[in-house]
Amino acid sequence: MFNVELVSDRLARTTLERRRHKESERRERIFNDTVRTMGVDKEALDLQVTEKKKQEAAAKKEQDAYDAEMLHSRKAANILQNQQVKEKRALEKAVVTFRRQNQQPRSQREFDLNDPDLCRKTDQGDAQMILPGLVGEDPESKSRLQRQREQLRGWLVQQQAEQAAKRNQQKLEEQRYERNRVETDNVAVQLQNQEKERREAAAIANKDYNLAKIKEKNNLQRQLTEADAECTPSVVGVPGLCPSSDRRAPPESLQQINQFQKHQIEEKRRTELNKKREEERYDRVRLDSARAALLLERQQARLDKQLRRHLDNANVQLAEAHRRQKPDIDRGRIDDSFFSQFNTCSR
Repeated sequence: MFNVELVSDRLARTTLERRRHKESERRERIFNDTVRTMGVDKEALDLQVTEKKKQEAAAKKEQDAYDAEMLHSRKAANILQNQQVKEKRALEKAVVTFRRQNQQPRSQREFDLNDPDLCRKTDQGDAQMILPGLVGEDPESKSRLQRQREQLRGWLVQQQAEQAAKRNQQKLEEQRYERNRVETDNVAVQLQNQEKERREAAAIANKDYNLAKIKEKNNLQRQLTEADAECTPSVVGVPGLCPSSDRRAPPESLQQINQFQKHQIEEKRRTELNKKREEERYDRVRLDSARAALLLERQQARLDKQLRRHLDNANVQLAEAHRRQKPDIDRGRIDDSFFSQFNTCSR
């Protein structure tokens, strides 16, 4: 026999040897007292503390710059706001001054442009006297109120018509959605029924085909058996041919024909009865198989539950045993034997 080494085995052996070599070098380096460093690296810790202080100082400096910039922006915003307020007050004061100097009552449209001093020339006695507290009469007030009511009534009617149209549109949309939903459900039900009928027809056709094949096979076997029994060397005839299996005499009367038909009816009834019994047996076997499968599933679930319970109990017992084996560690008393189980590897 030839000792053939695979490439994968050679690679695995090489990898294992390399790991062992690295582990041996690491163990020599770690367990060597001359080069091994014990304790804490103070220089590294001081460097970390210095870097942390620098980071904190940089962060504080950045926060101070941000606060100073925010304070400067706030002061600039306050100065701009005060300047805008002052400009607004100066503008209002200039408008009032302009009106007081240039927009006198005599230059307004209510006075006569051809004679601006008409108000000064008119005597107080010739002017129309108005009762104190009244702002004047409005002869168009009733017609204006009537027009406002009609306008308001027209607006209300328009709003009601728009709301009614909106409600009708929403109702039509809901009816259309409901109709589409019903049509979709009907189509889905029809498709489901068609699929169910197709599956049932396929199952029936498959069953009929299987039964027909079984029946054909049984008939063929019966015919072959009868032919082998009847084809004997003592039969006189043409060599290689077998006589007919029907040994009955040809029908010679109506009574014989009726008996032959009755015999065919009985054969057909017997065939149908056998077919029905076969179907019942098949259904019974199928139900028994389903029942057995269900019982097996329940038994498996029960076994899984028992195994899980046993596993939990075993874990609890192992935990208790482990806790009893090491009482000194739990109470805080540790001797030299505790440290002997460590430092067996370089990692």
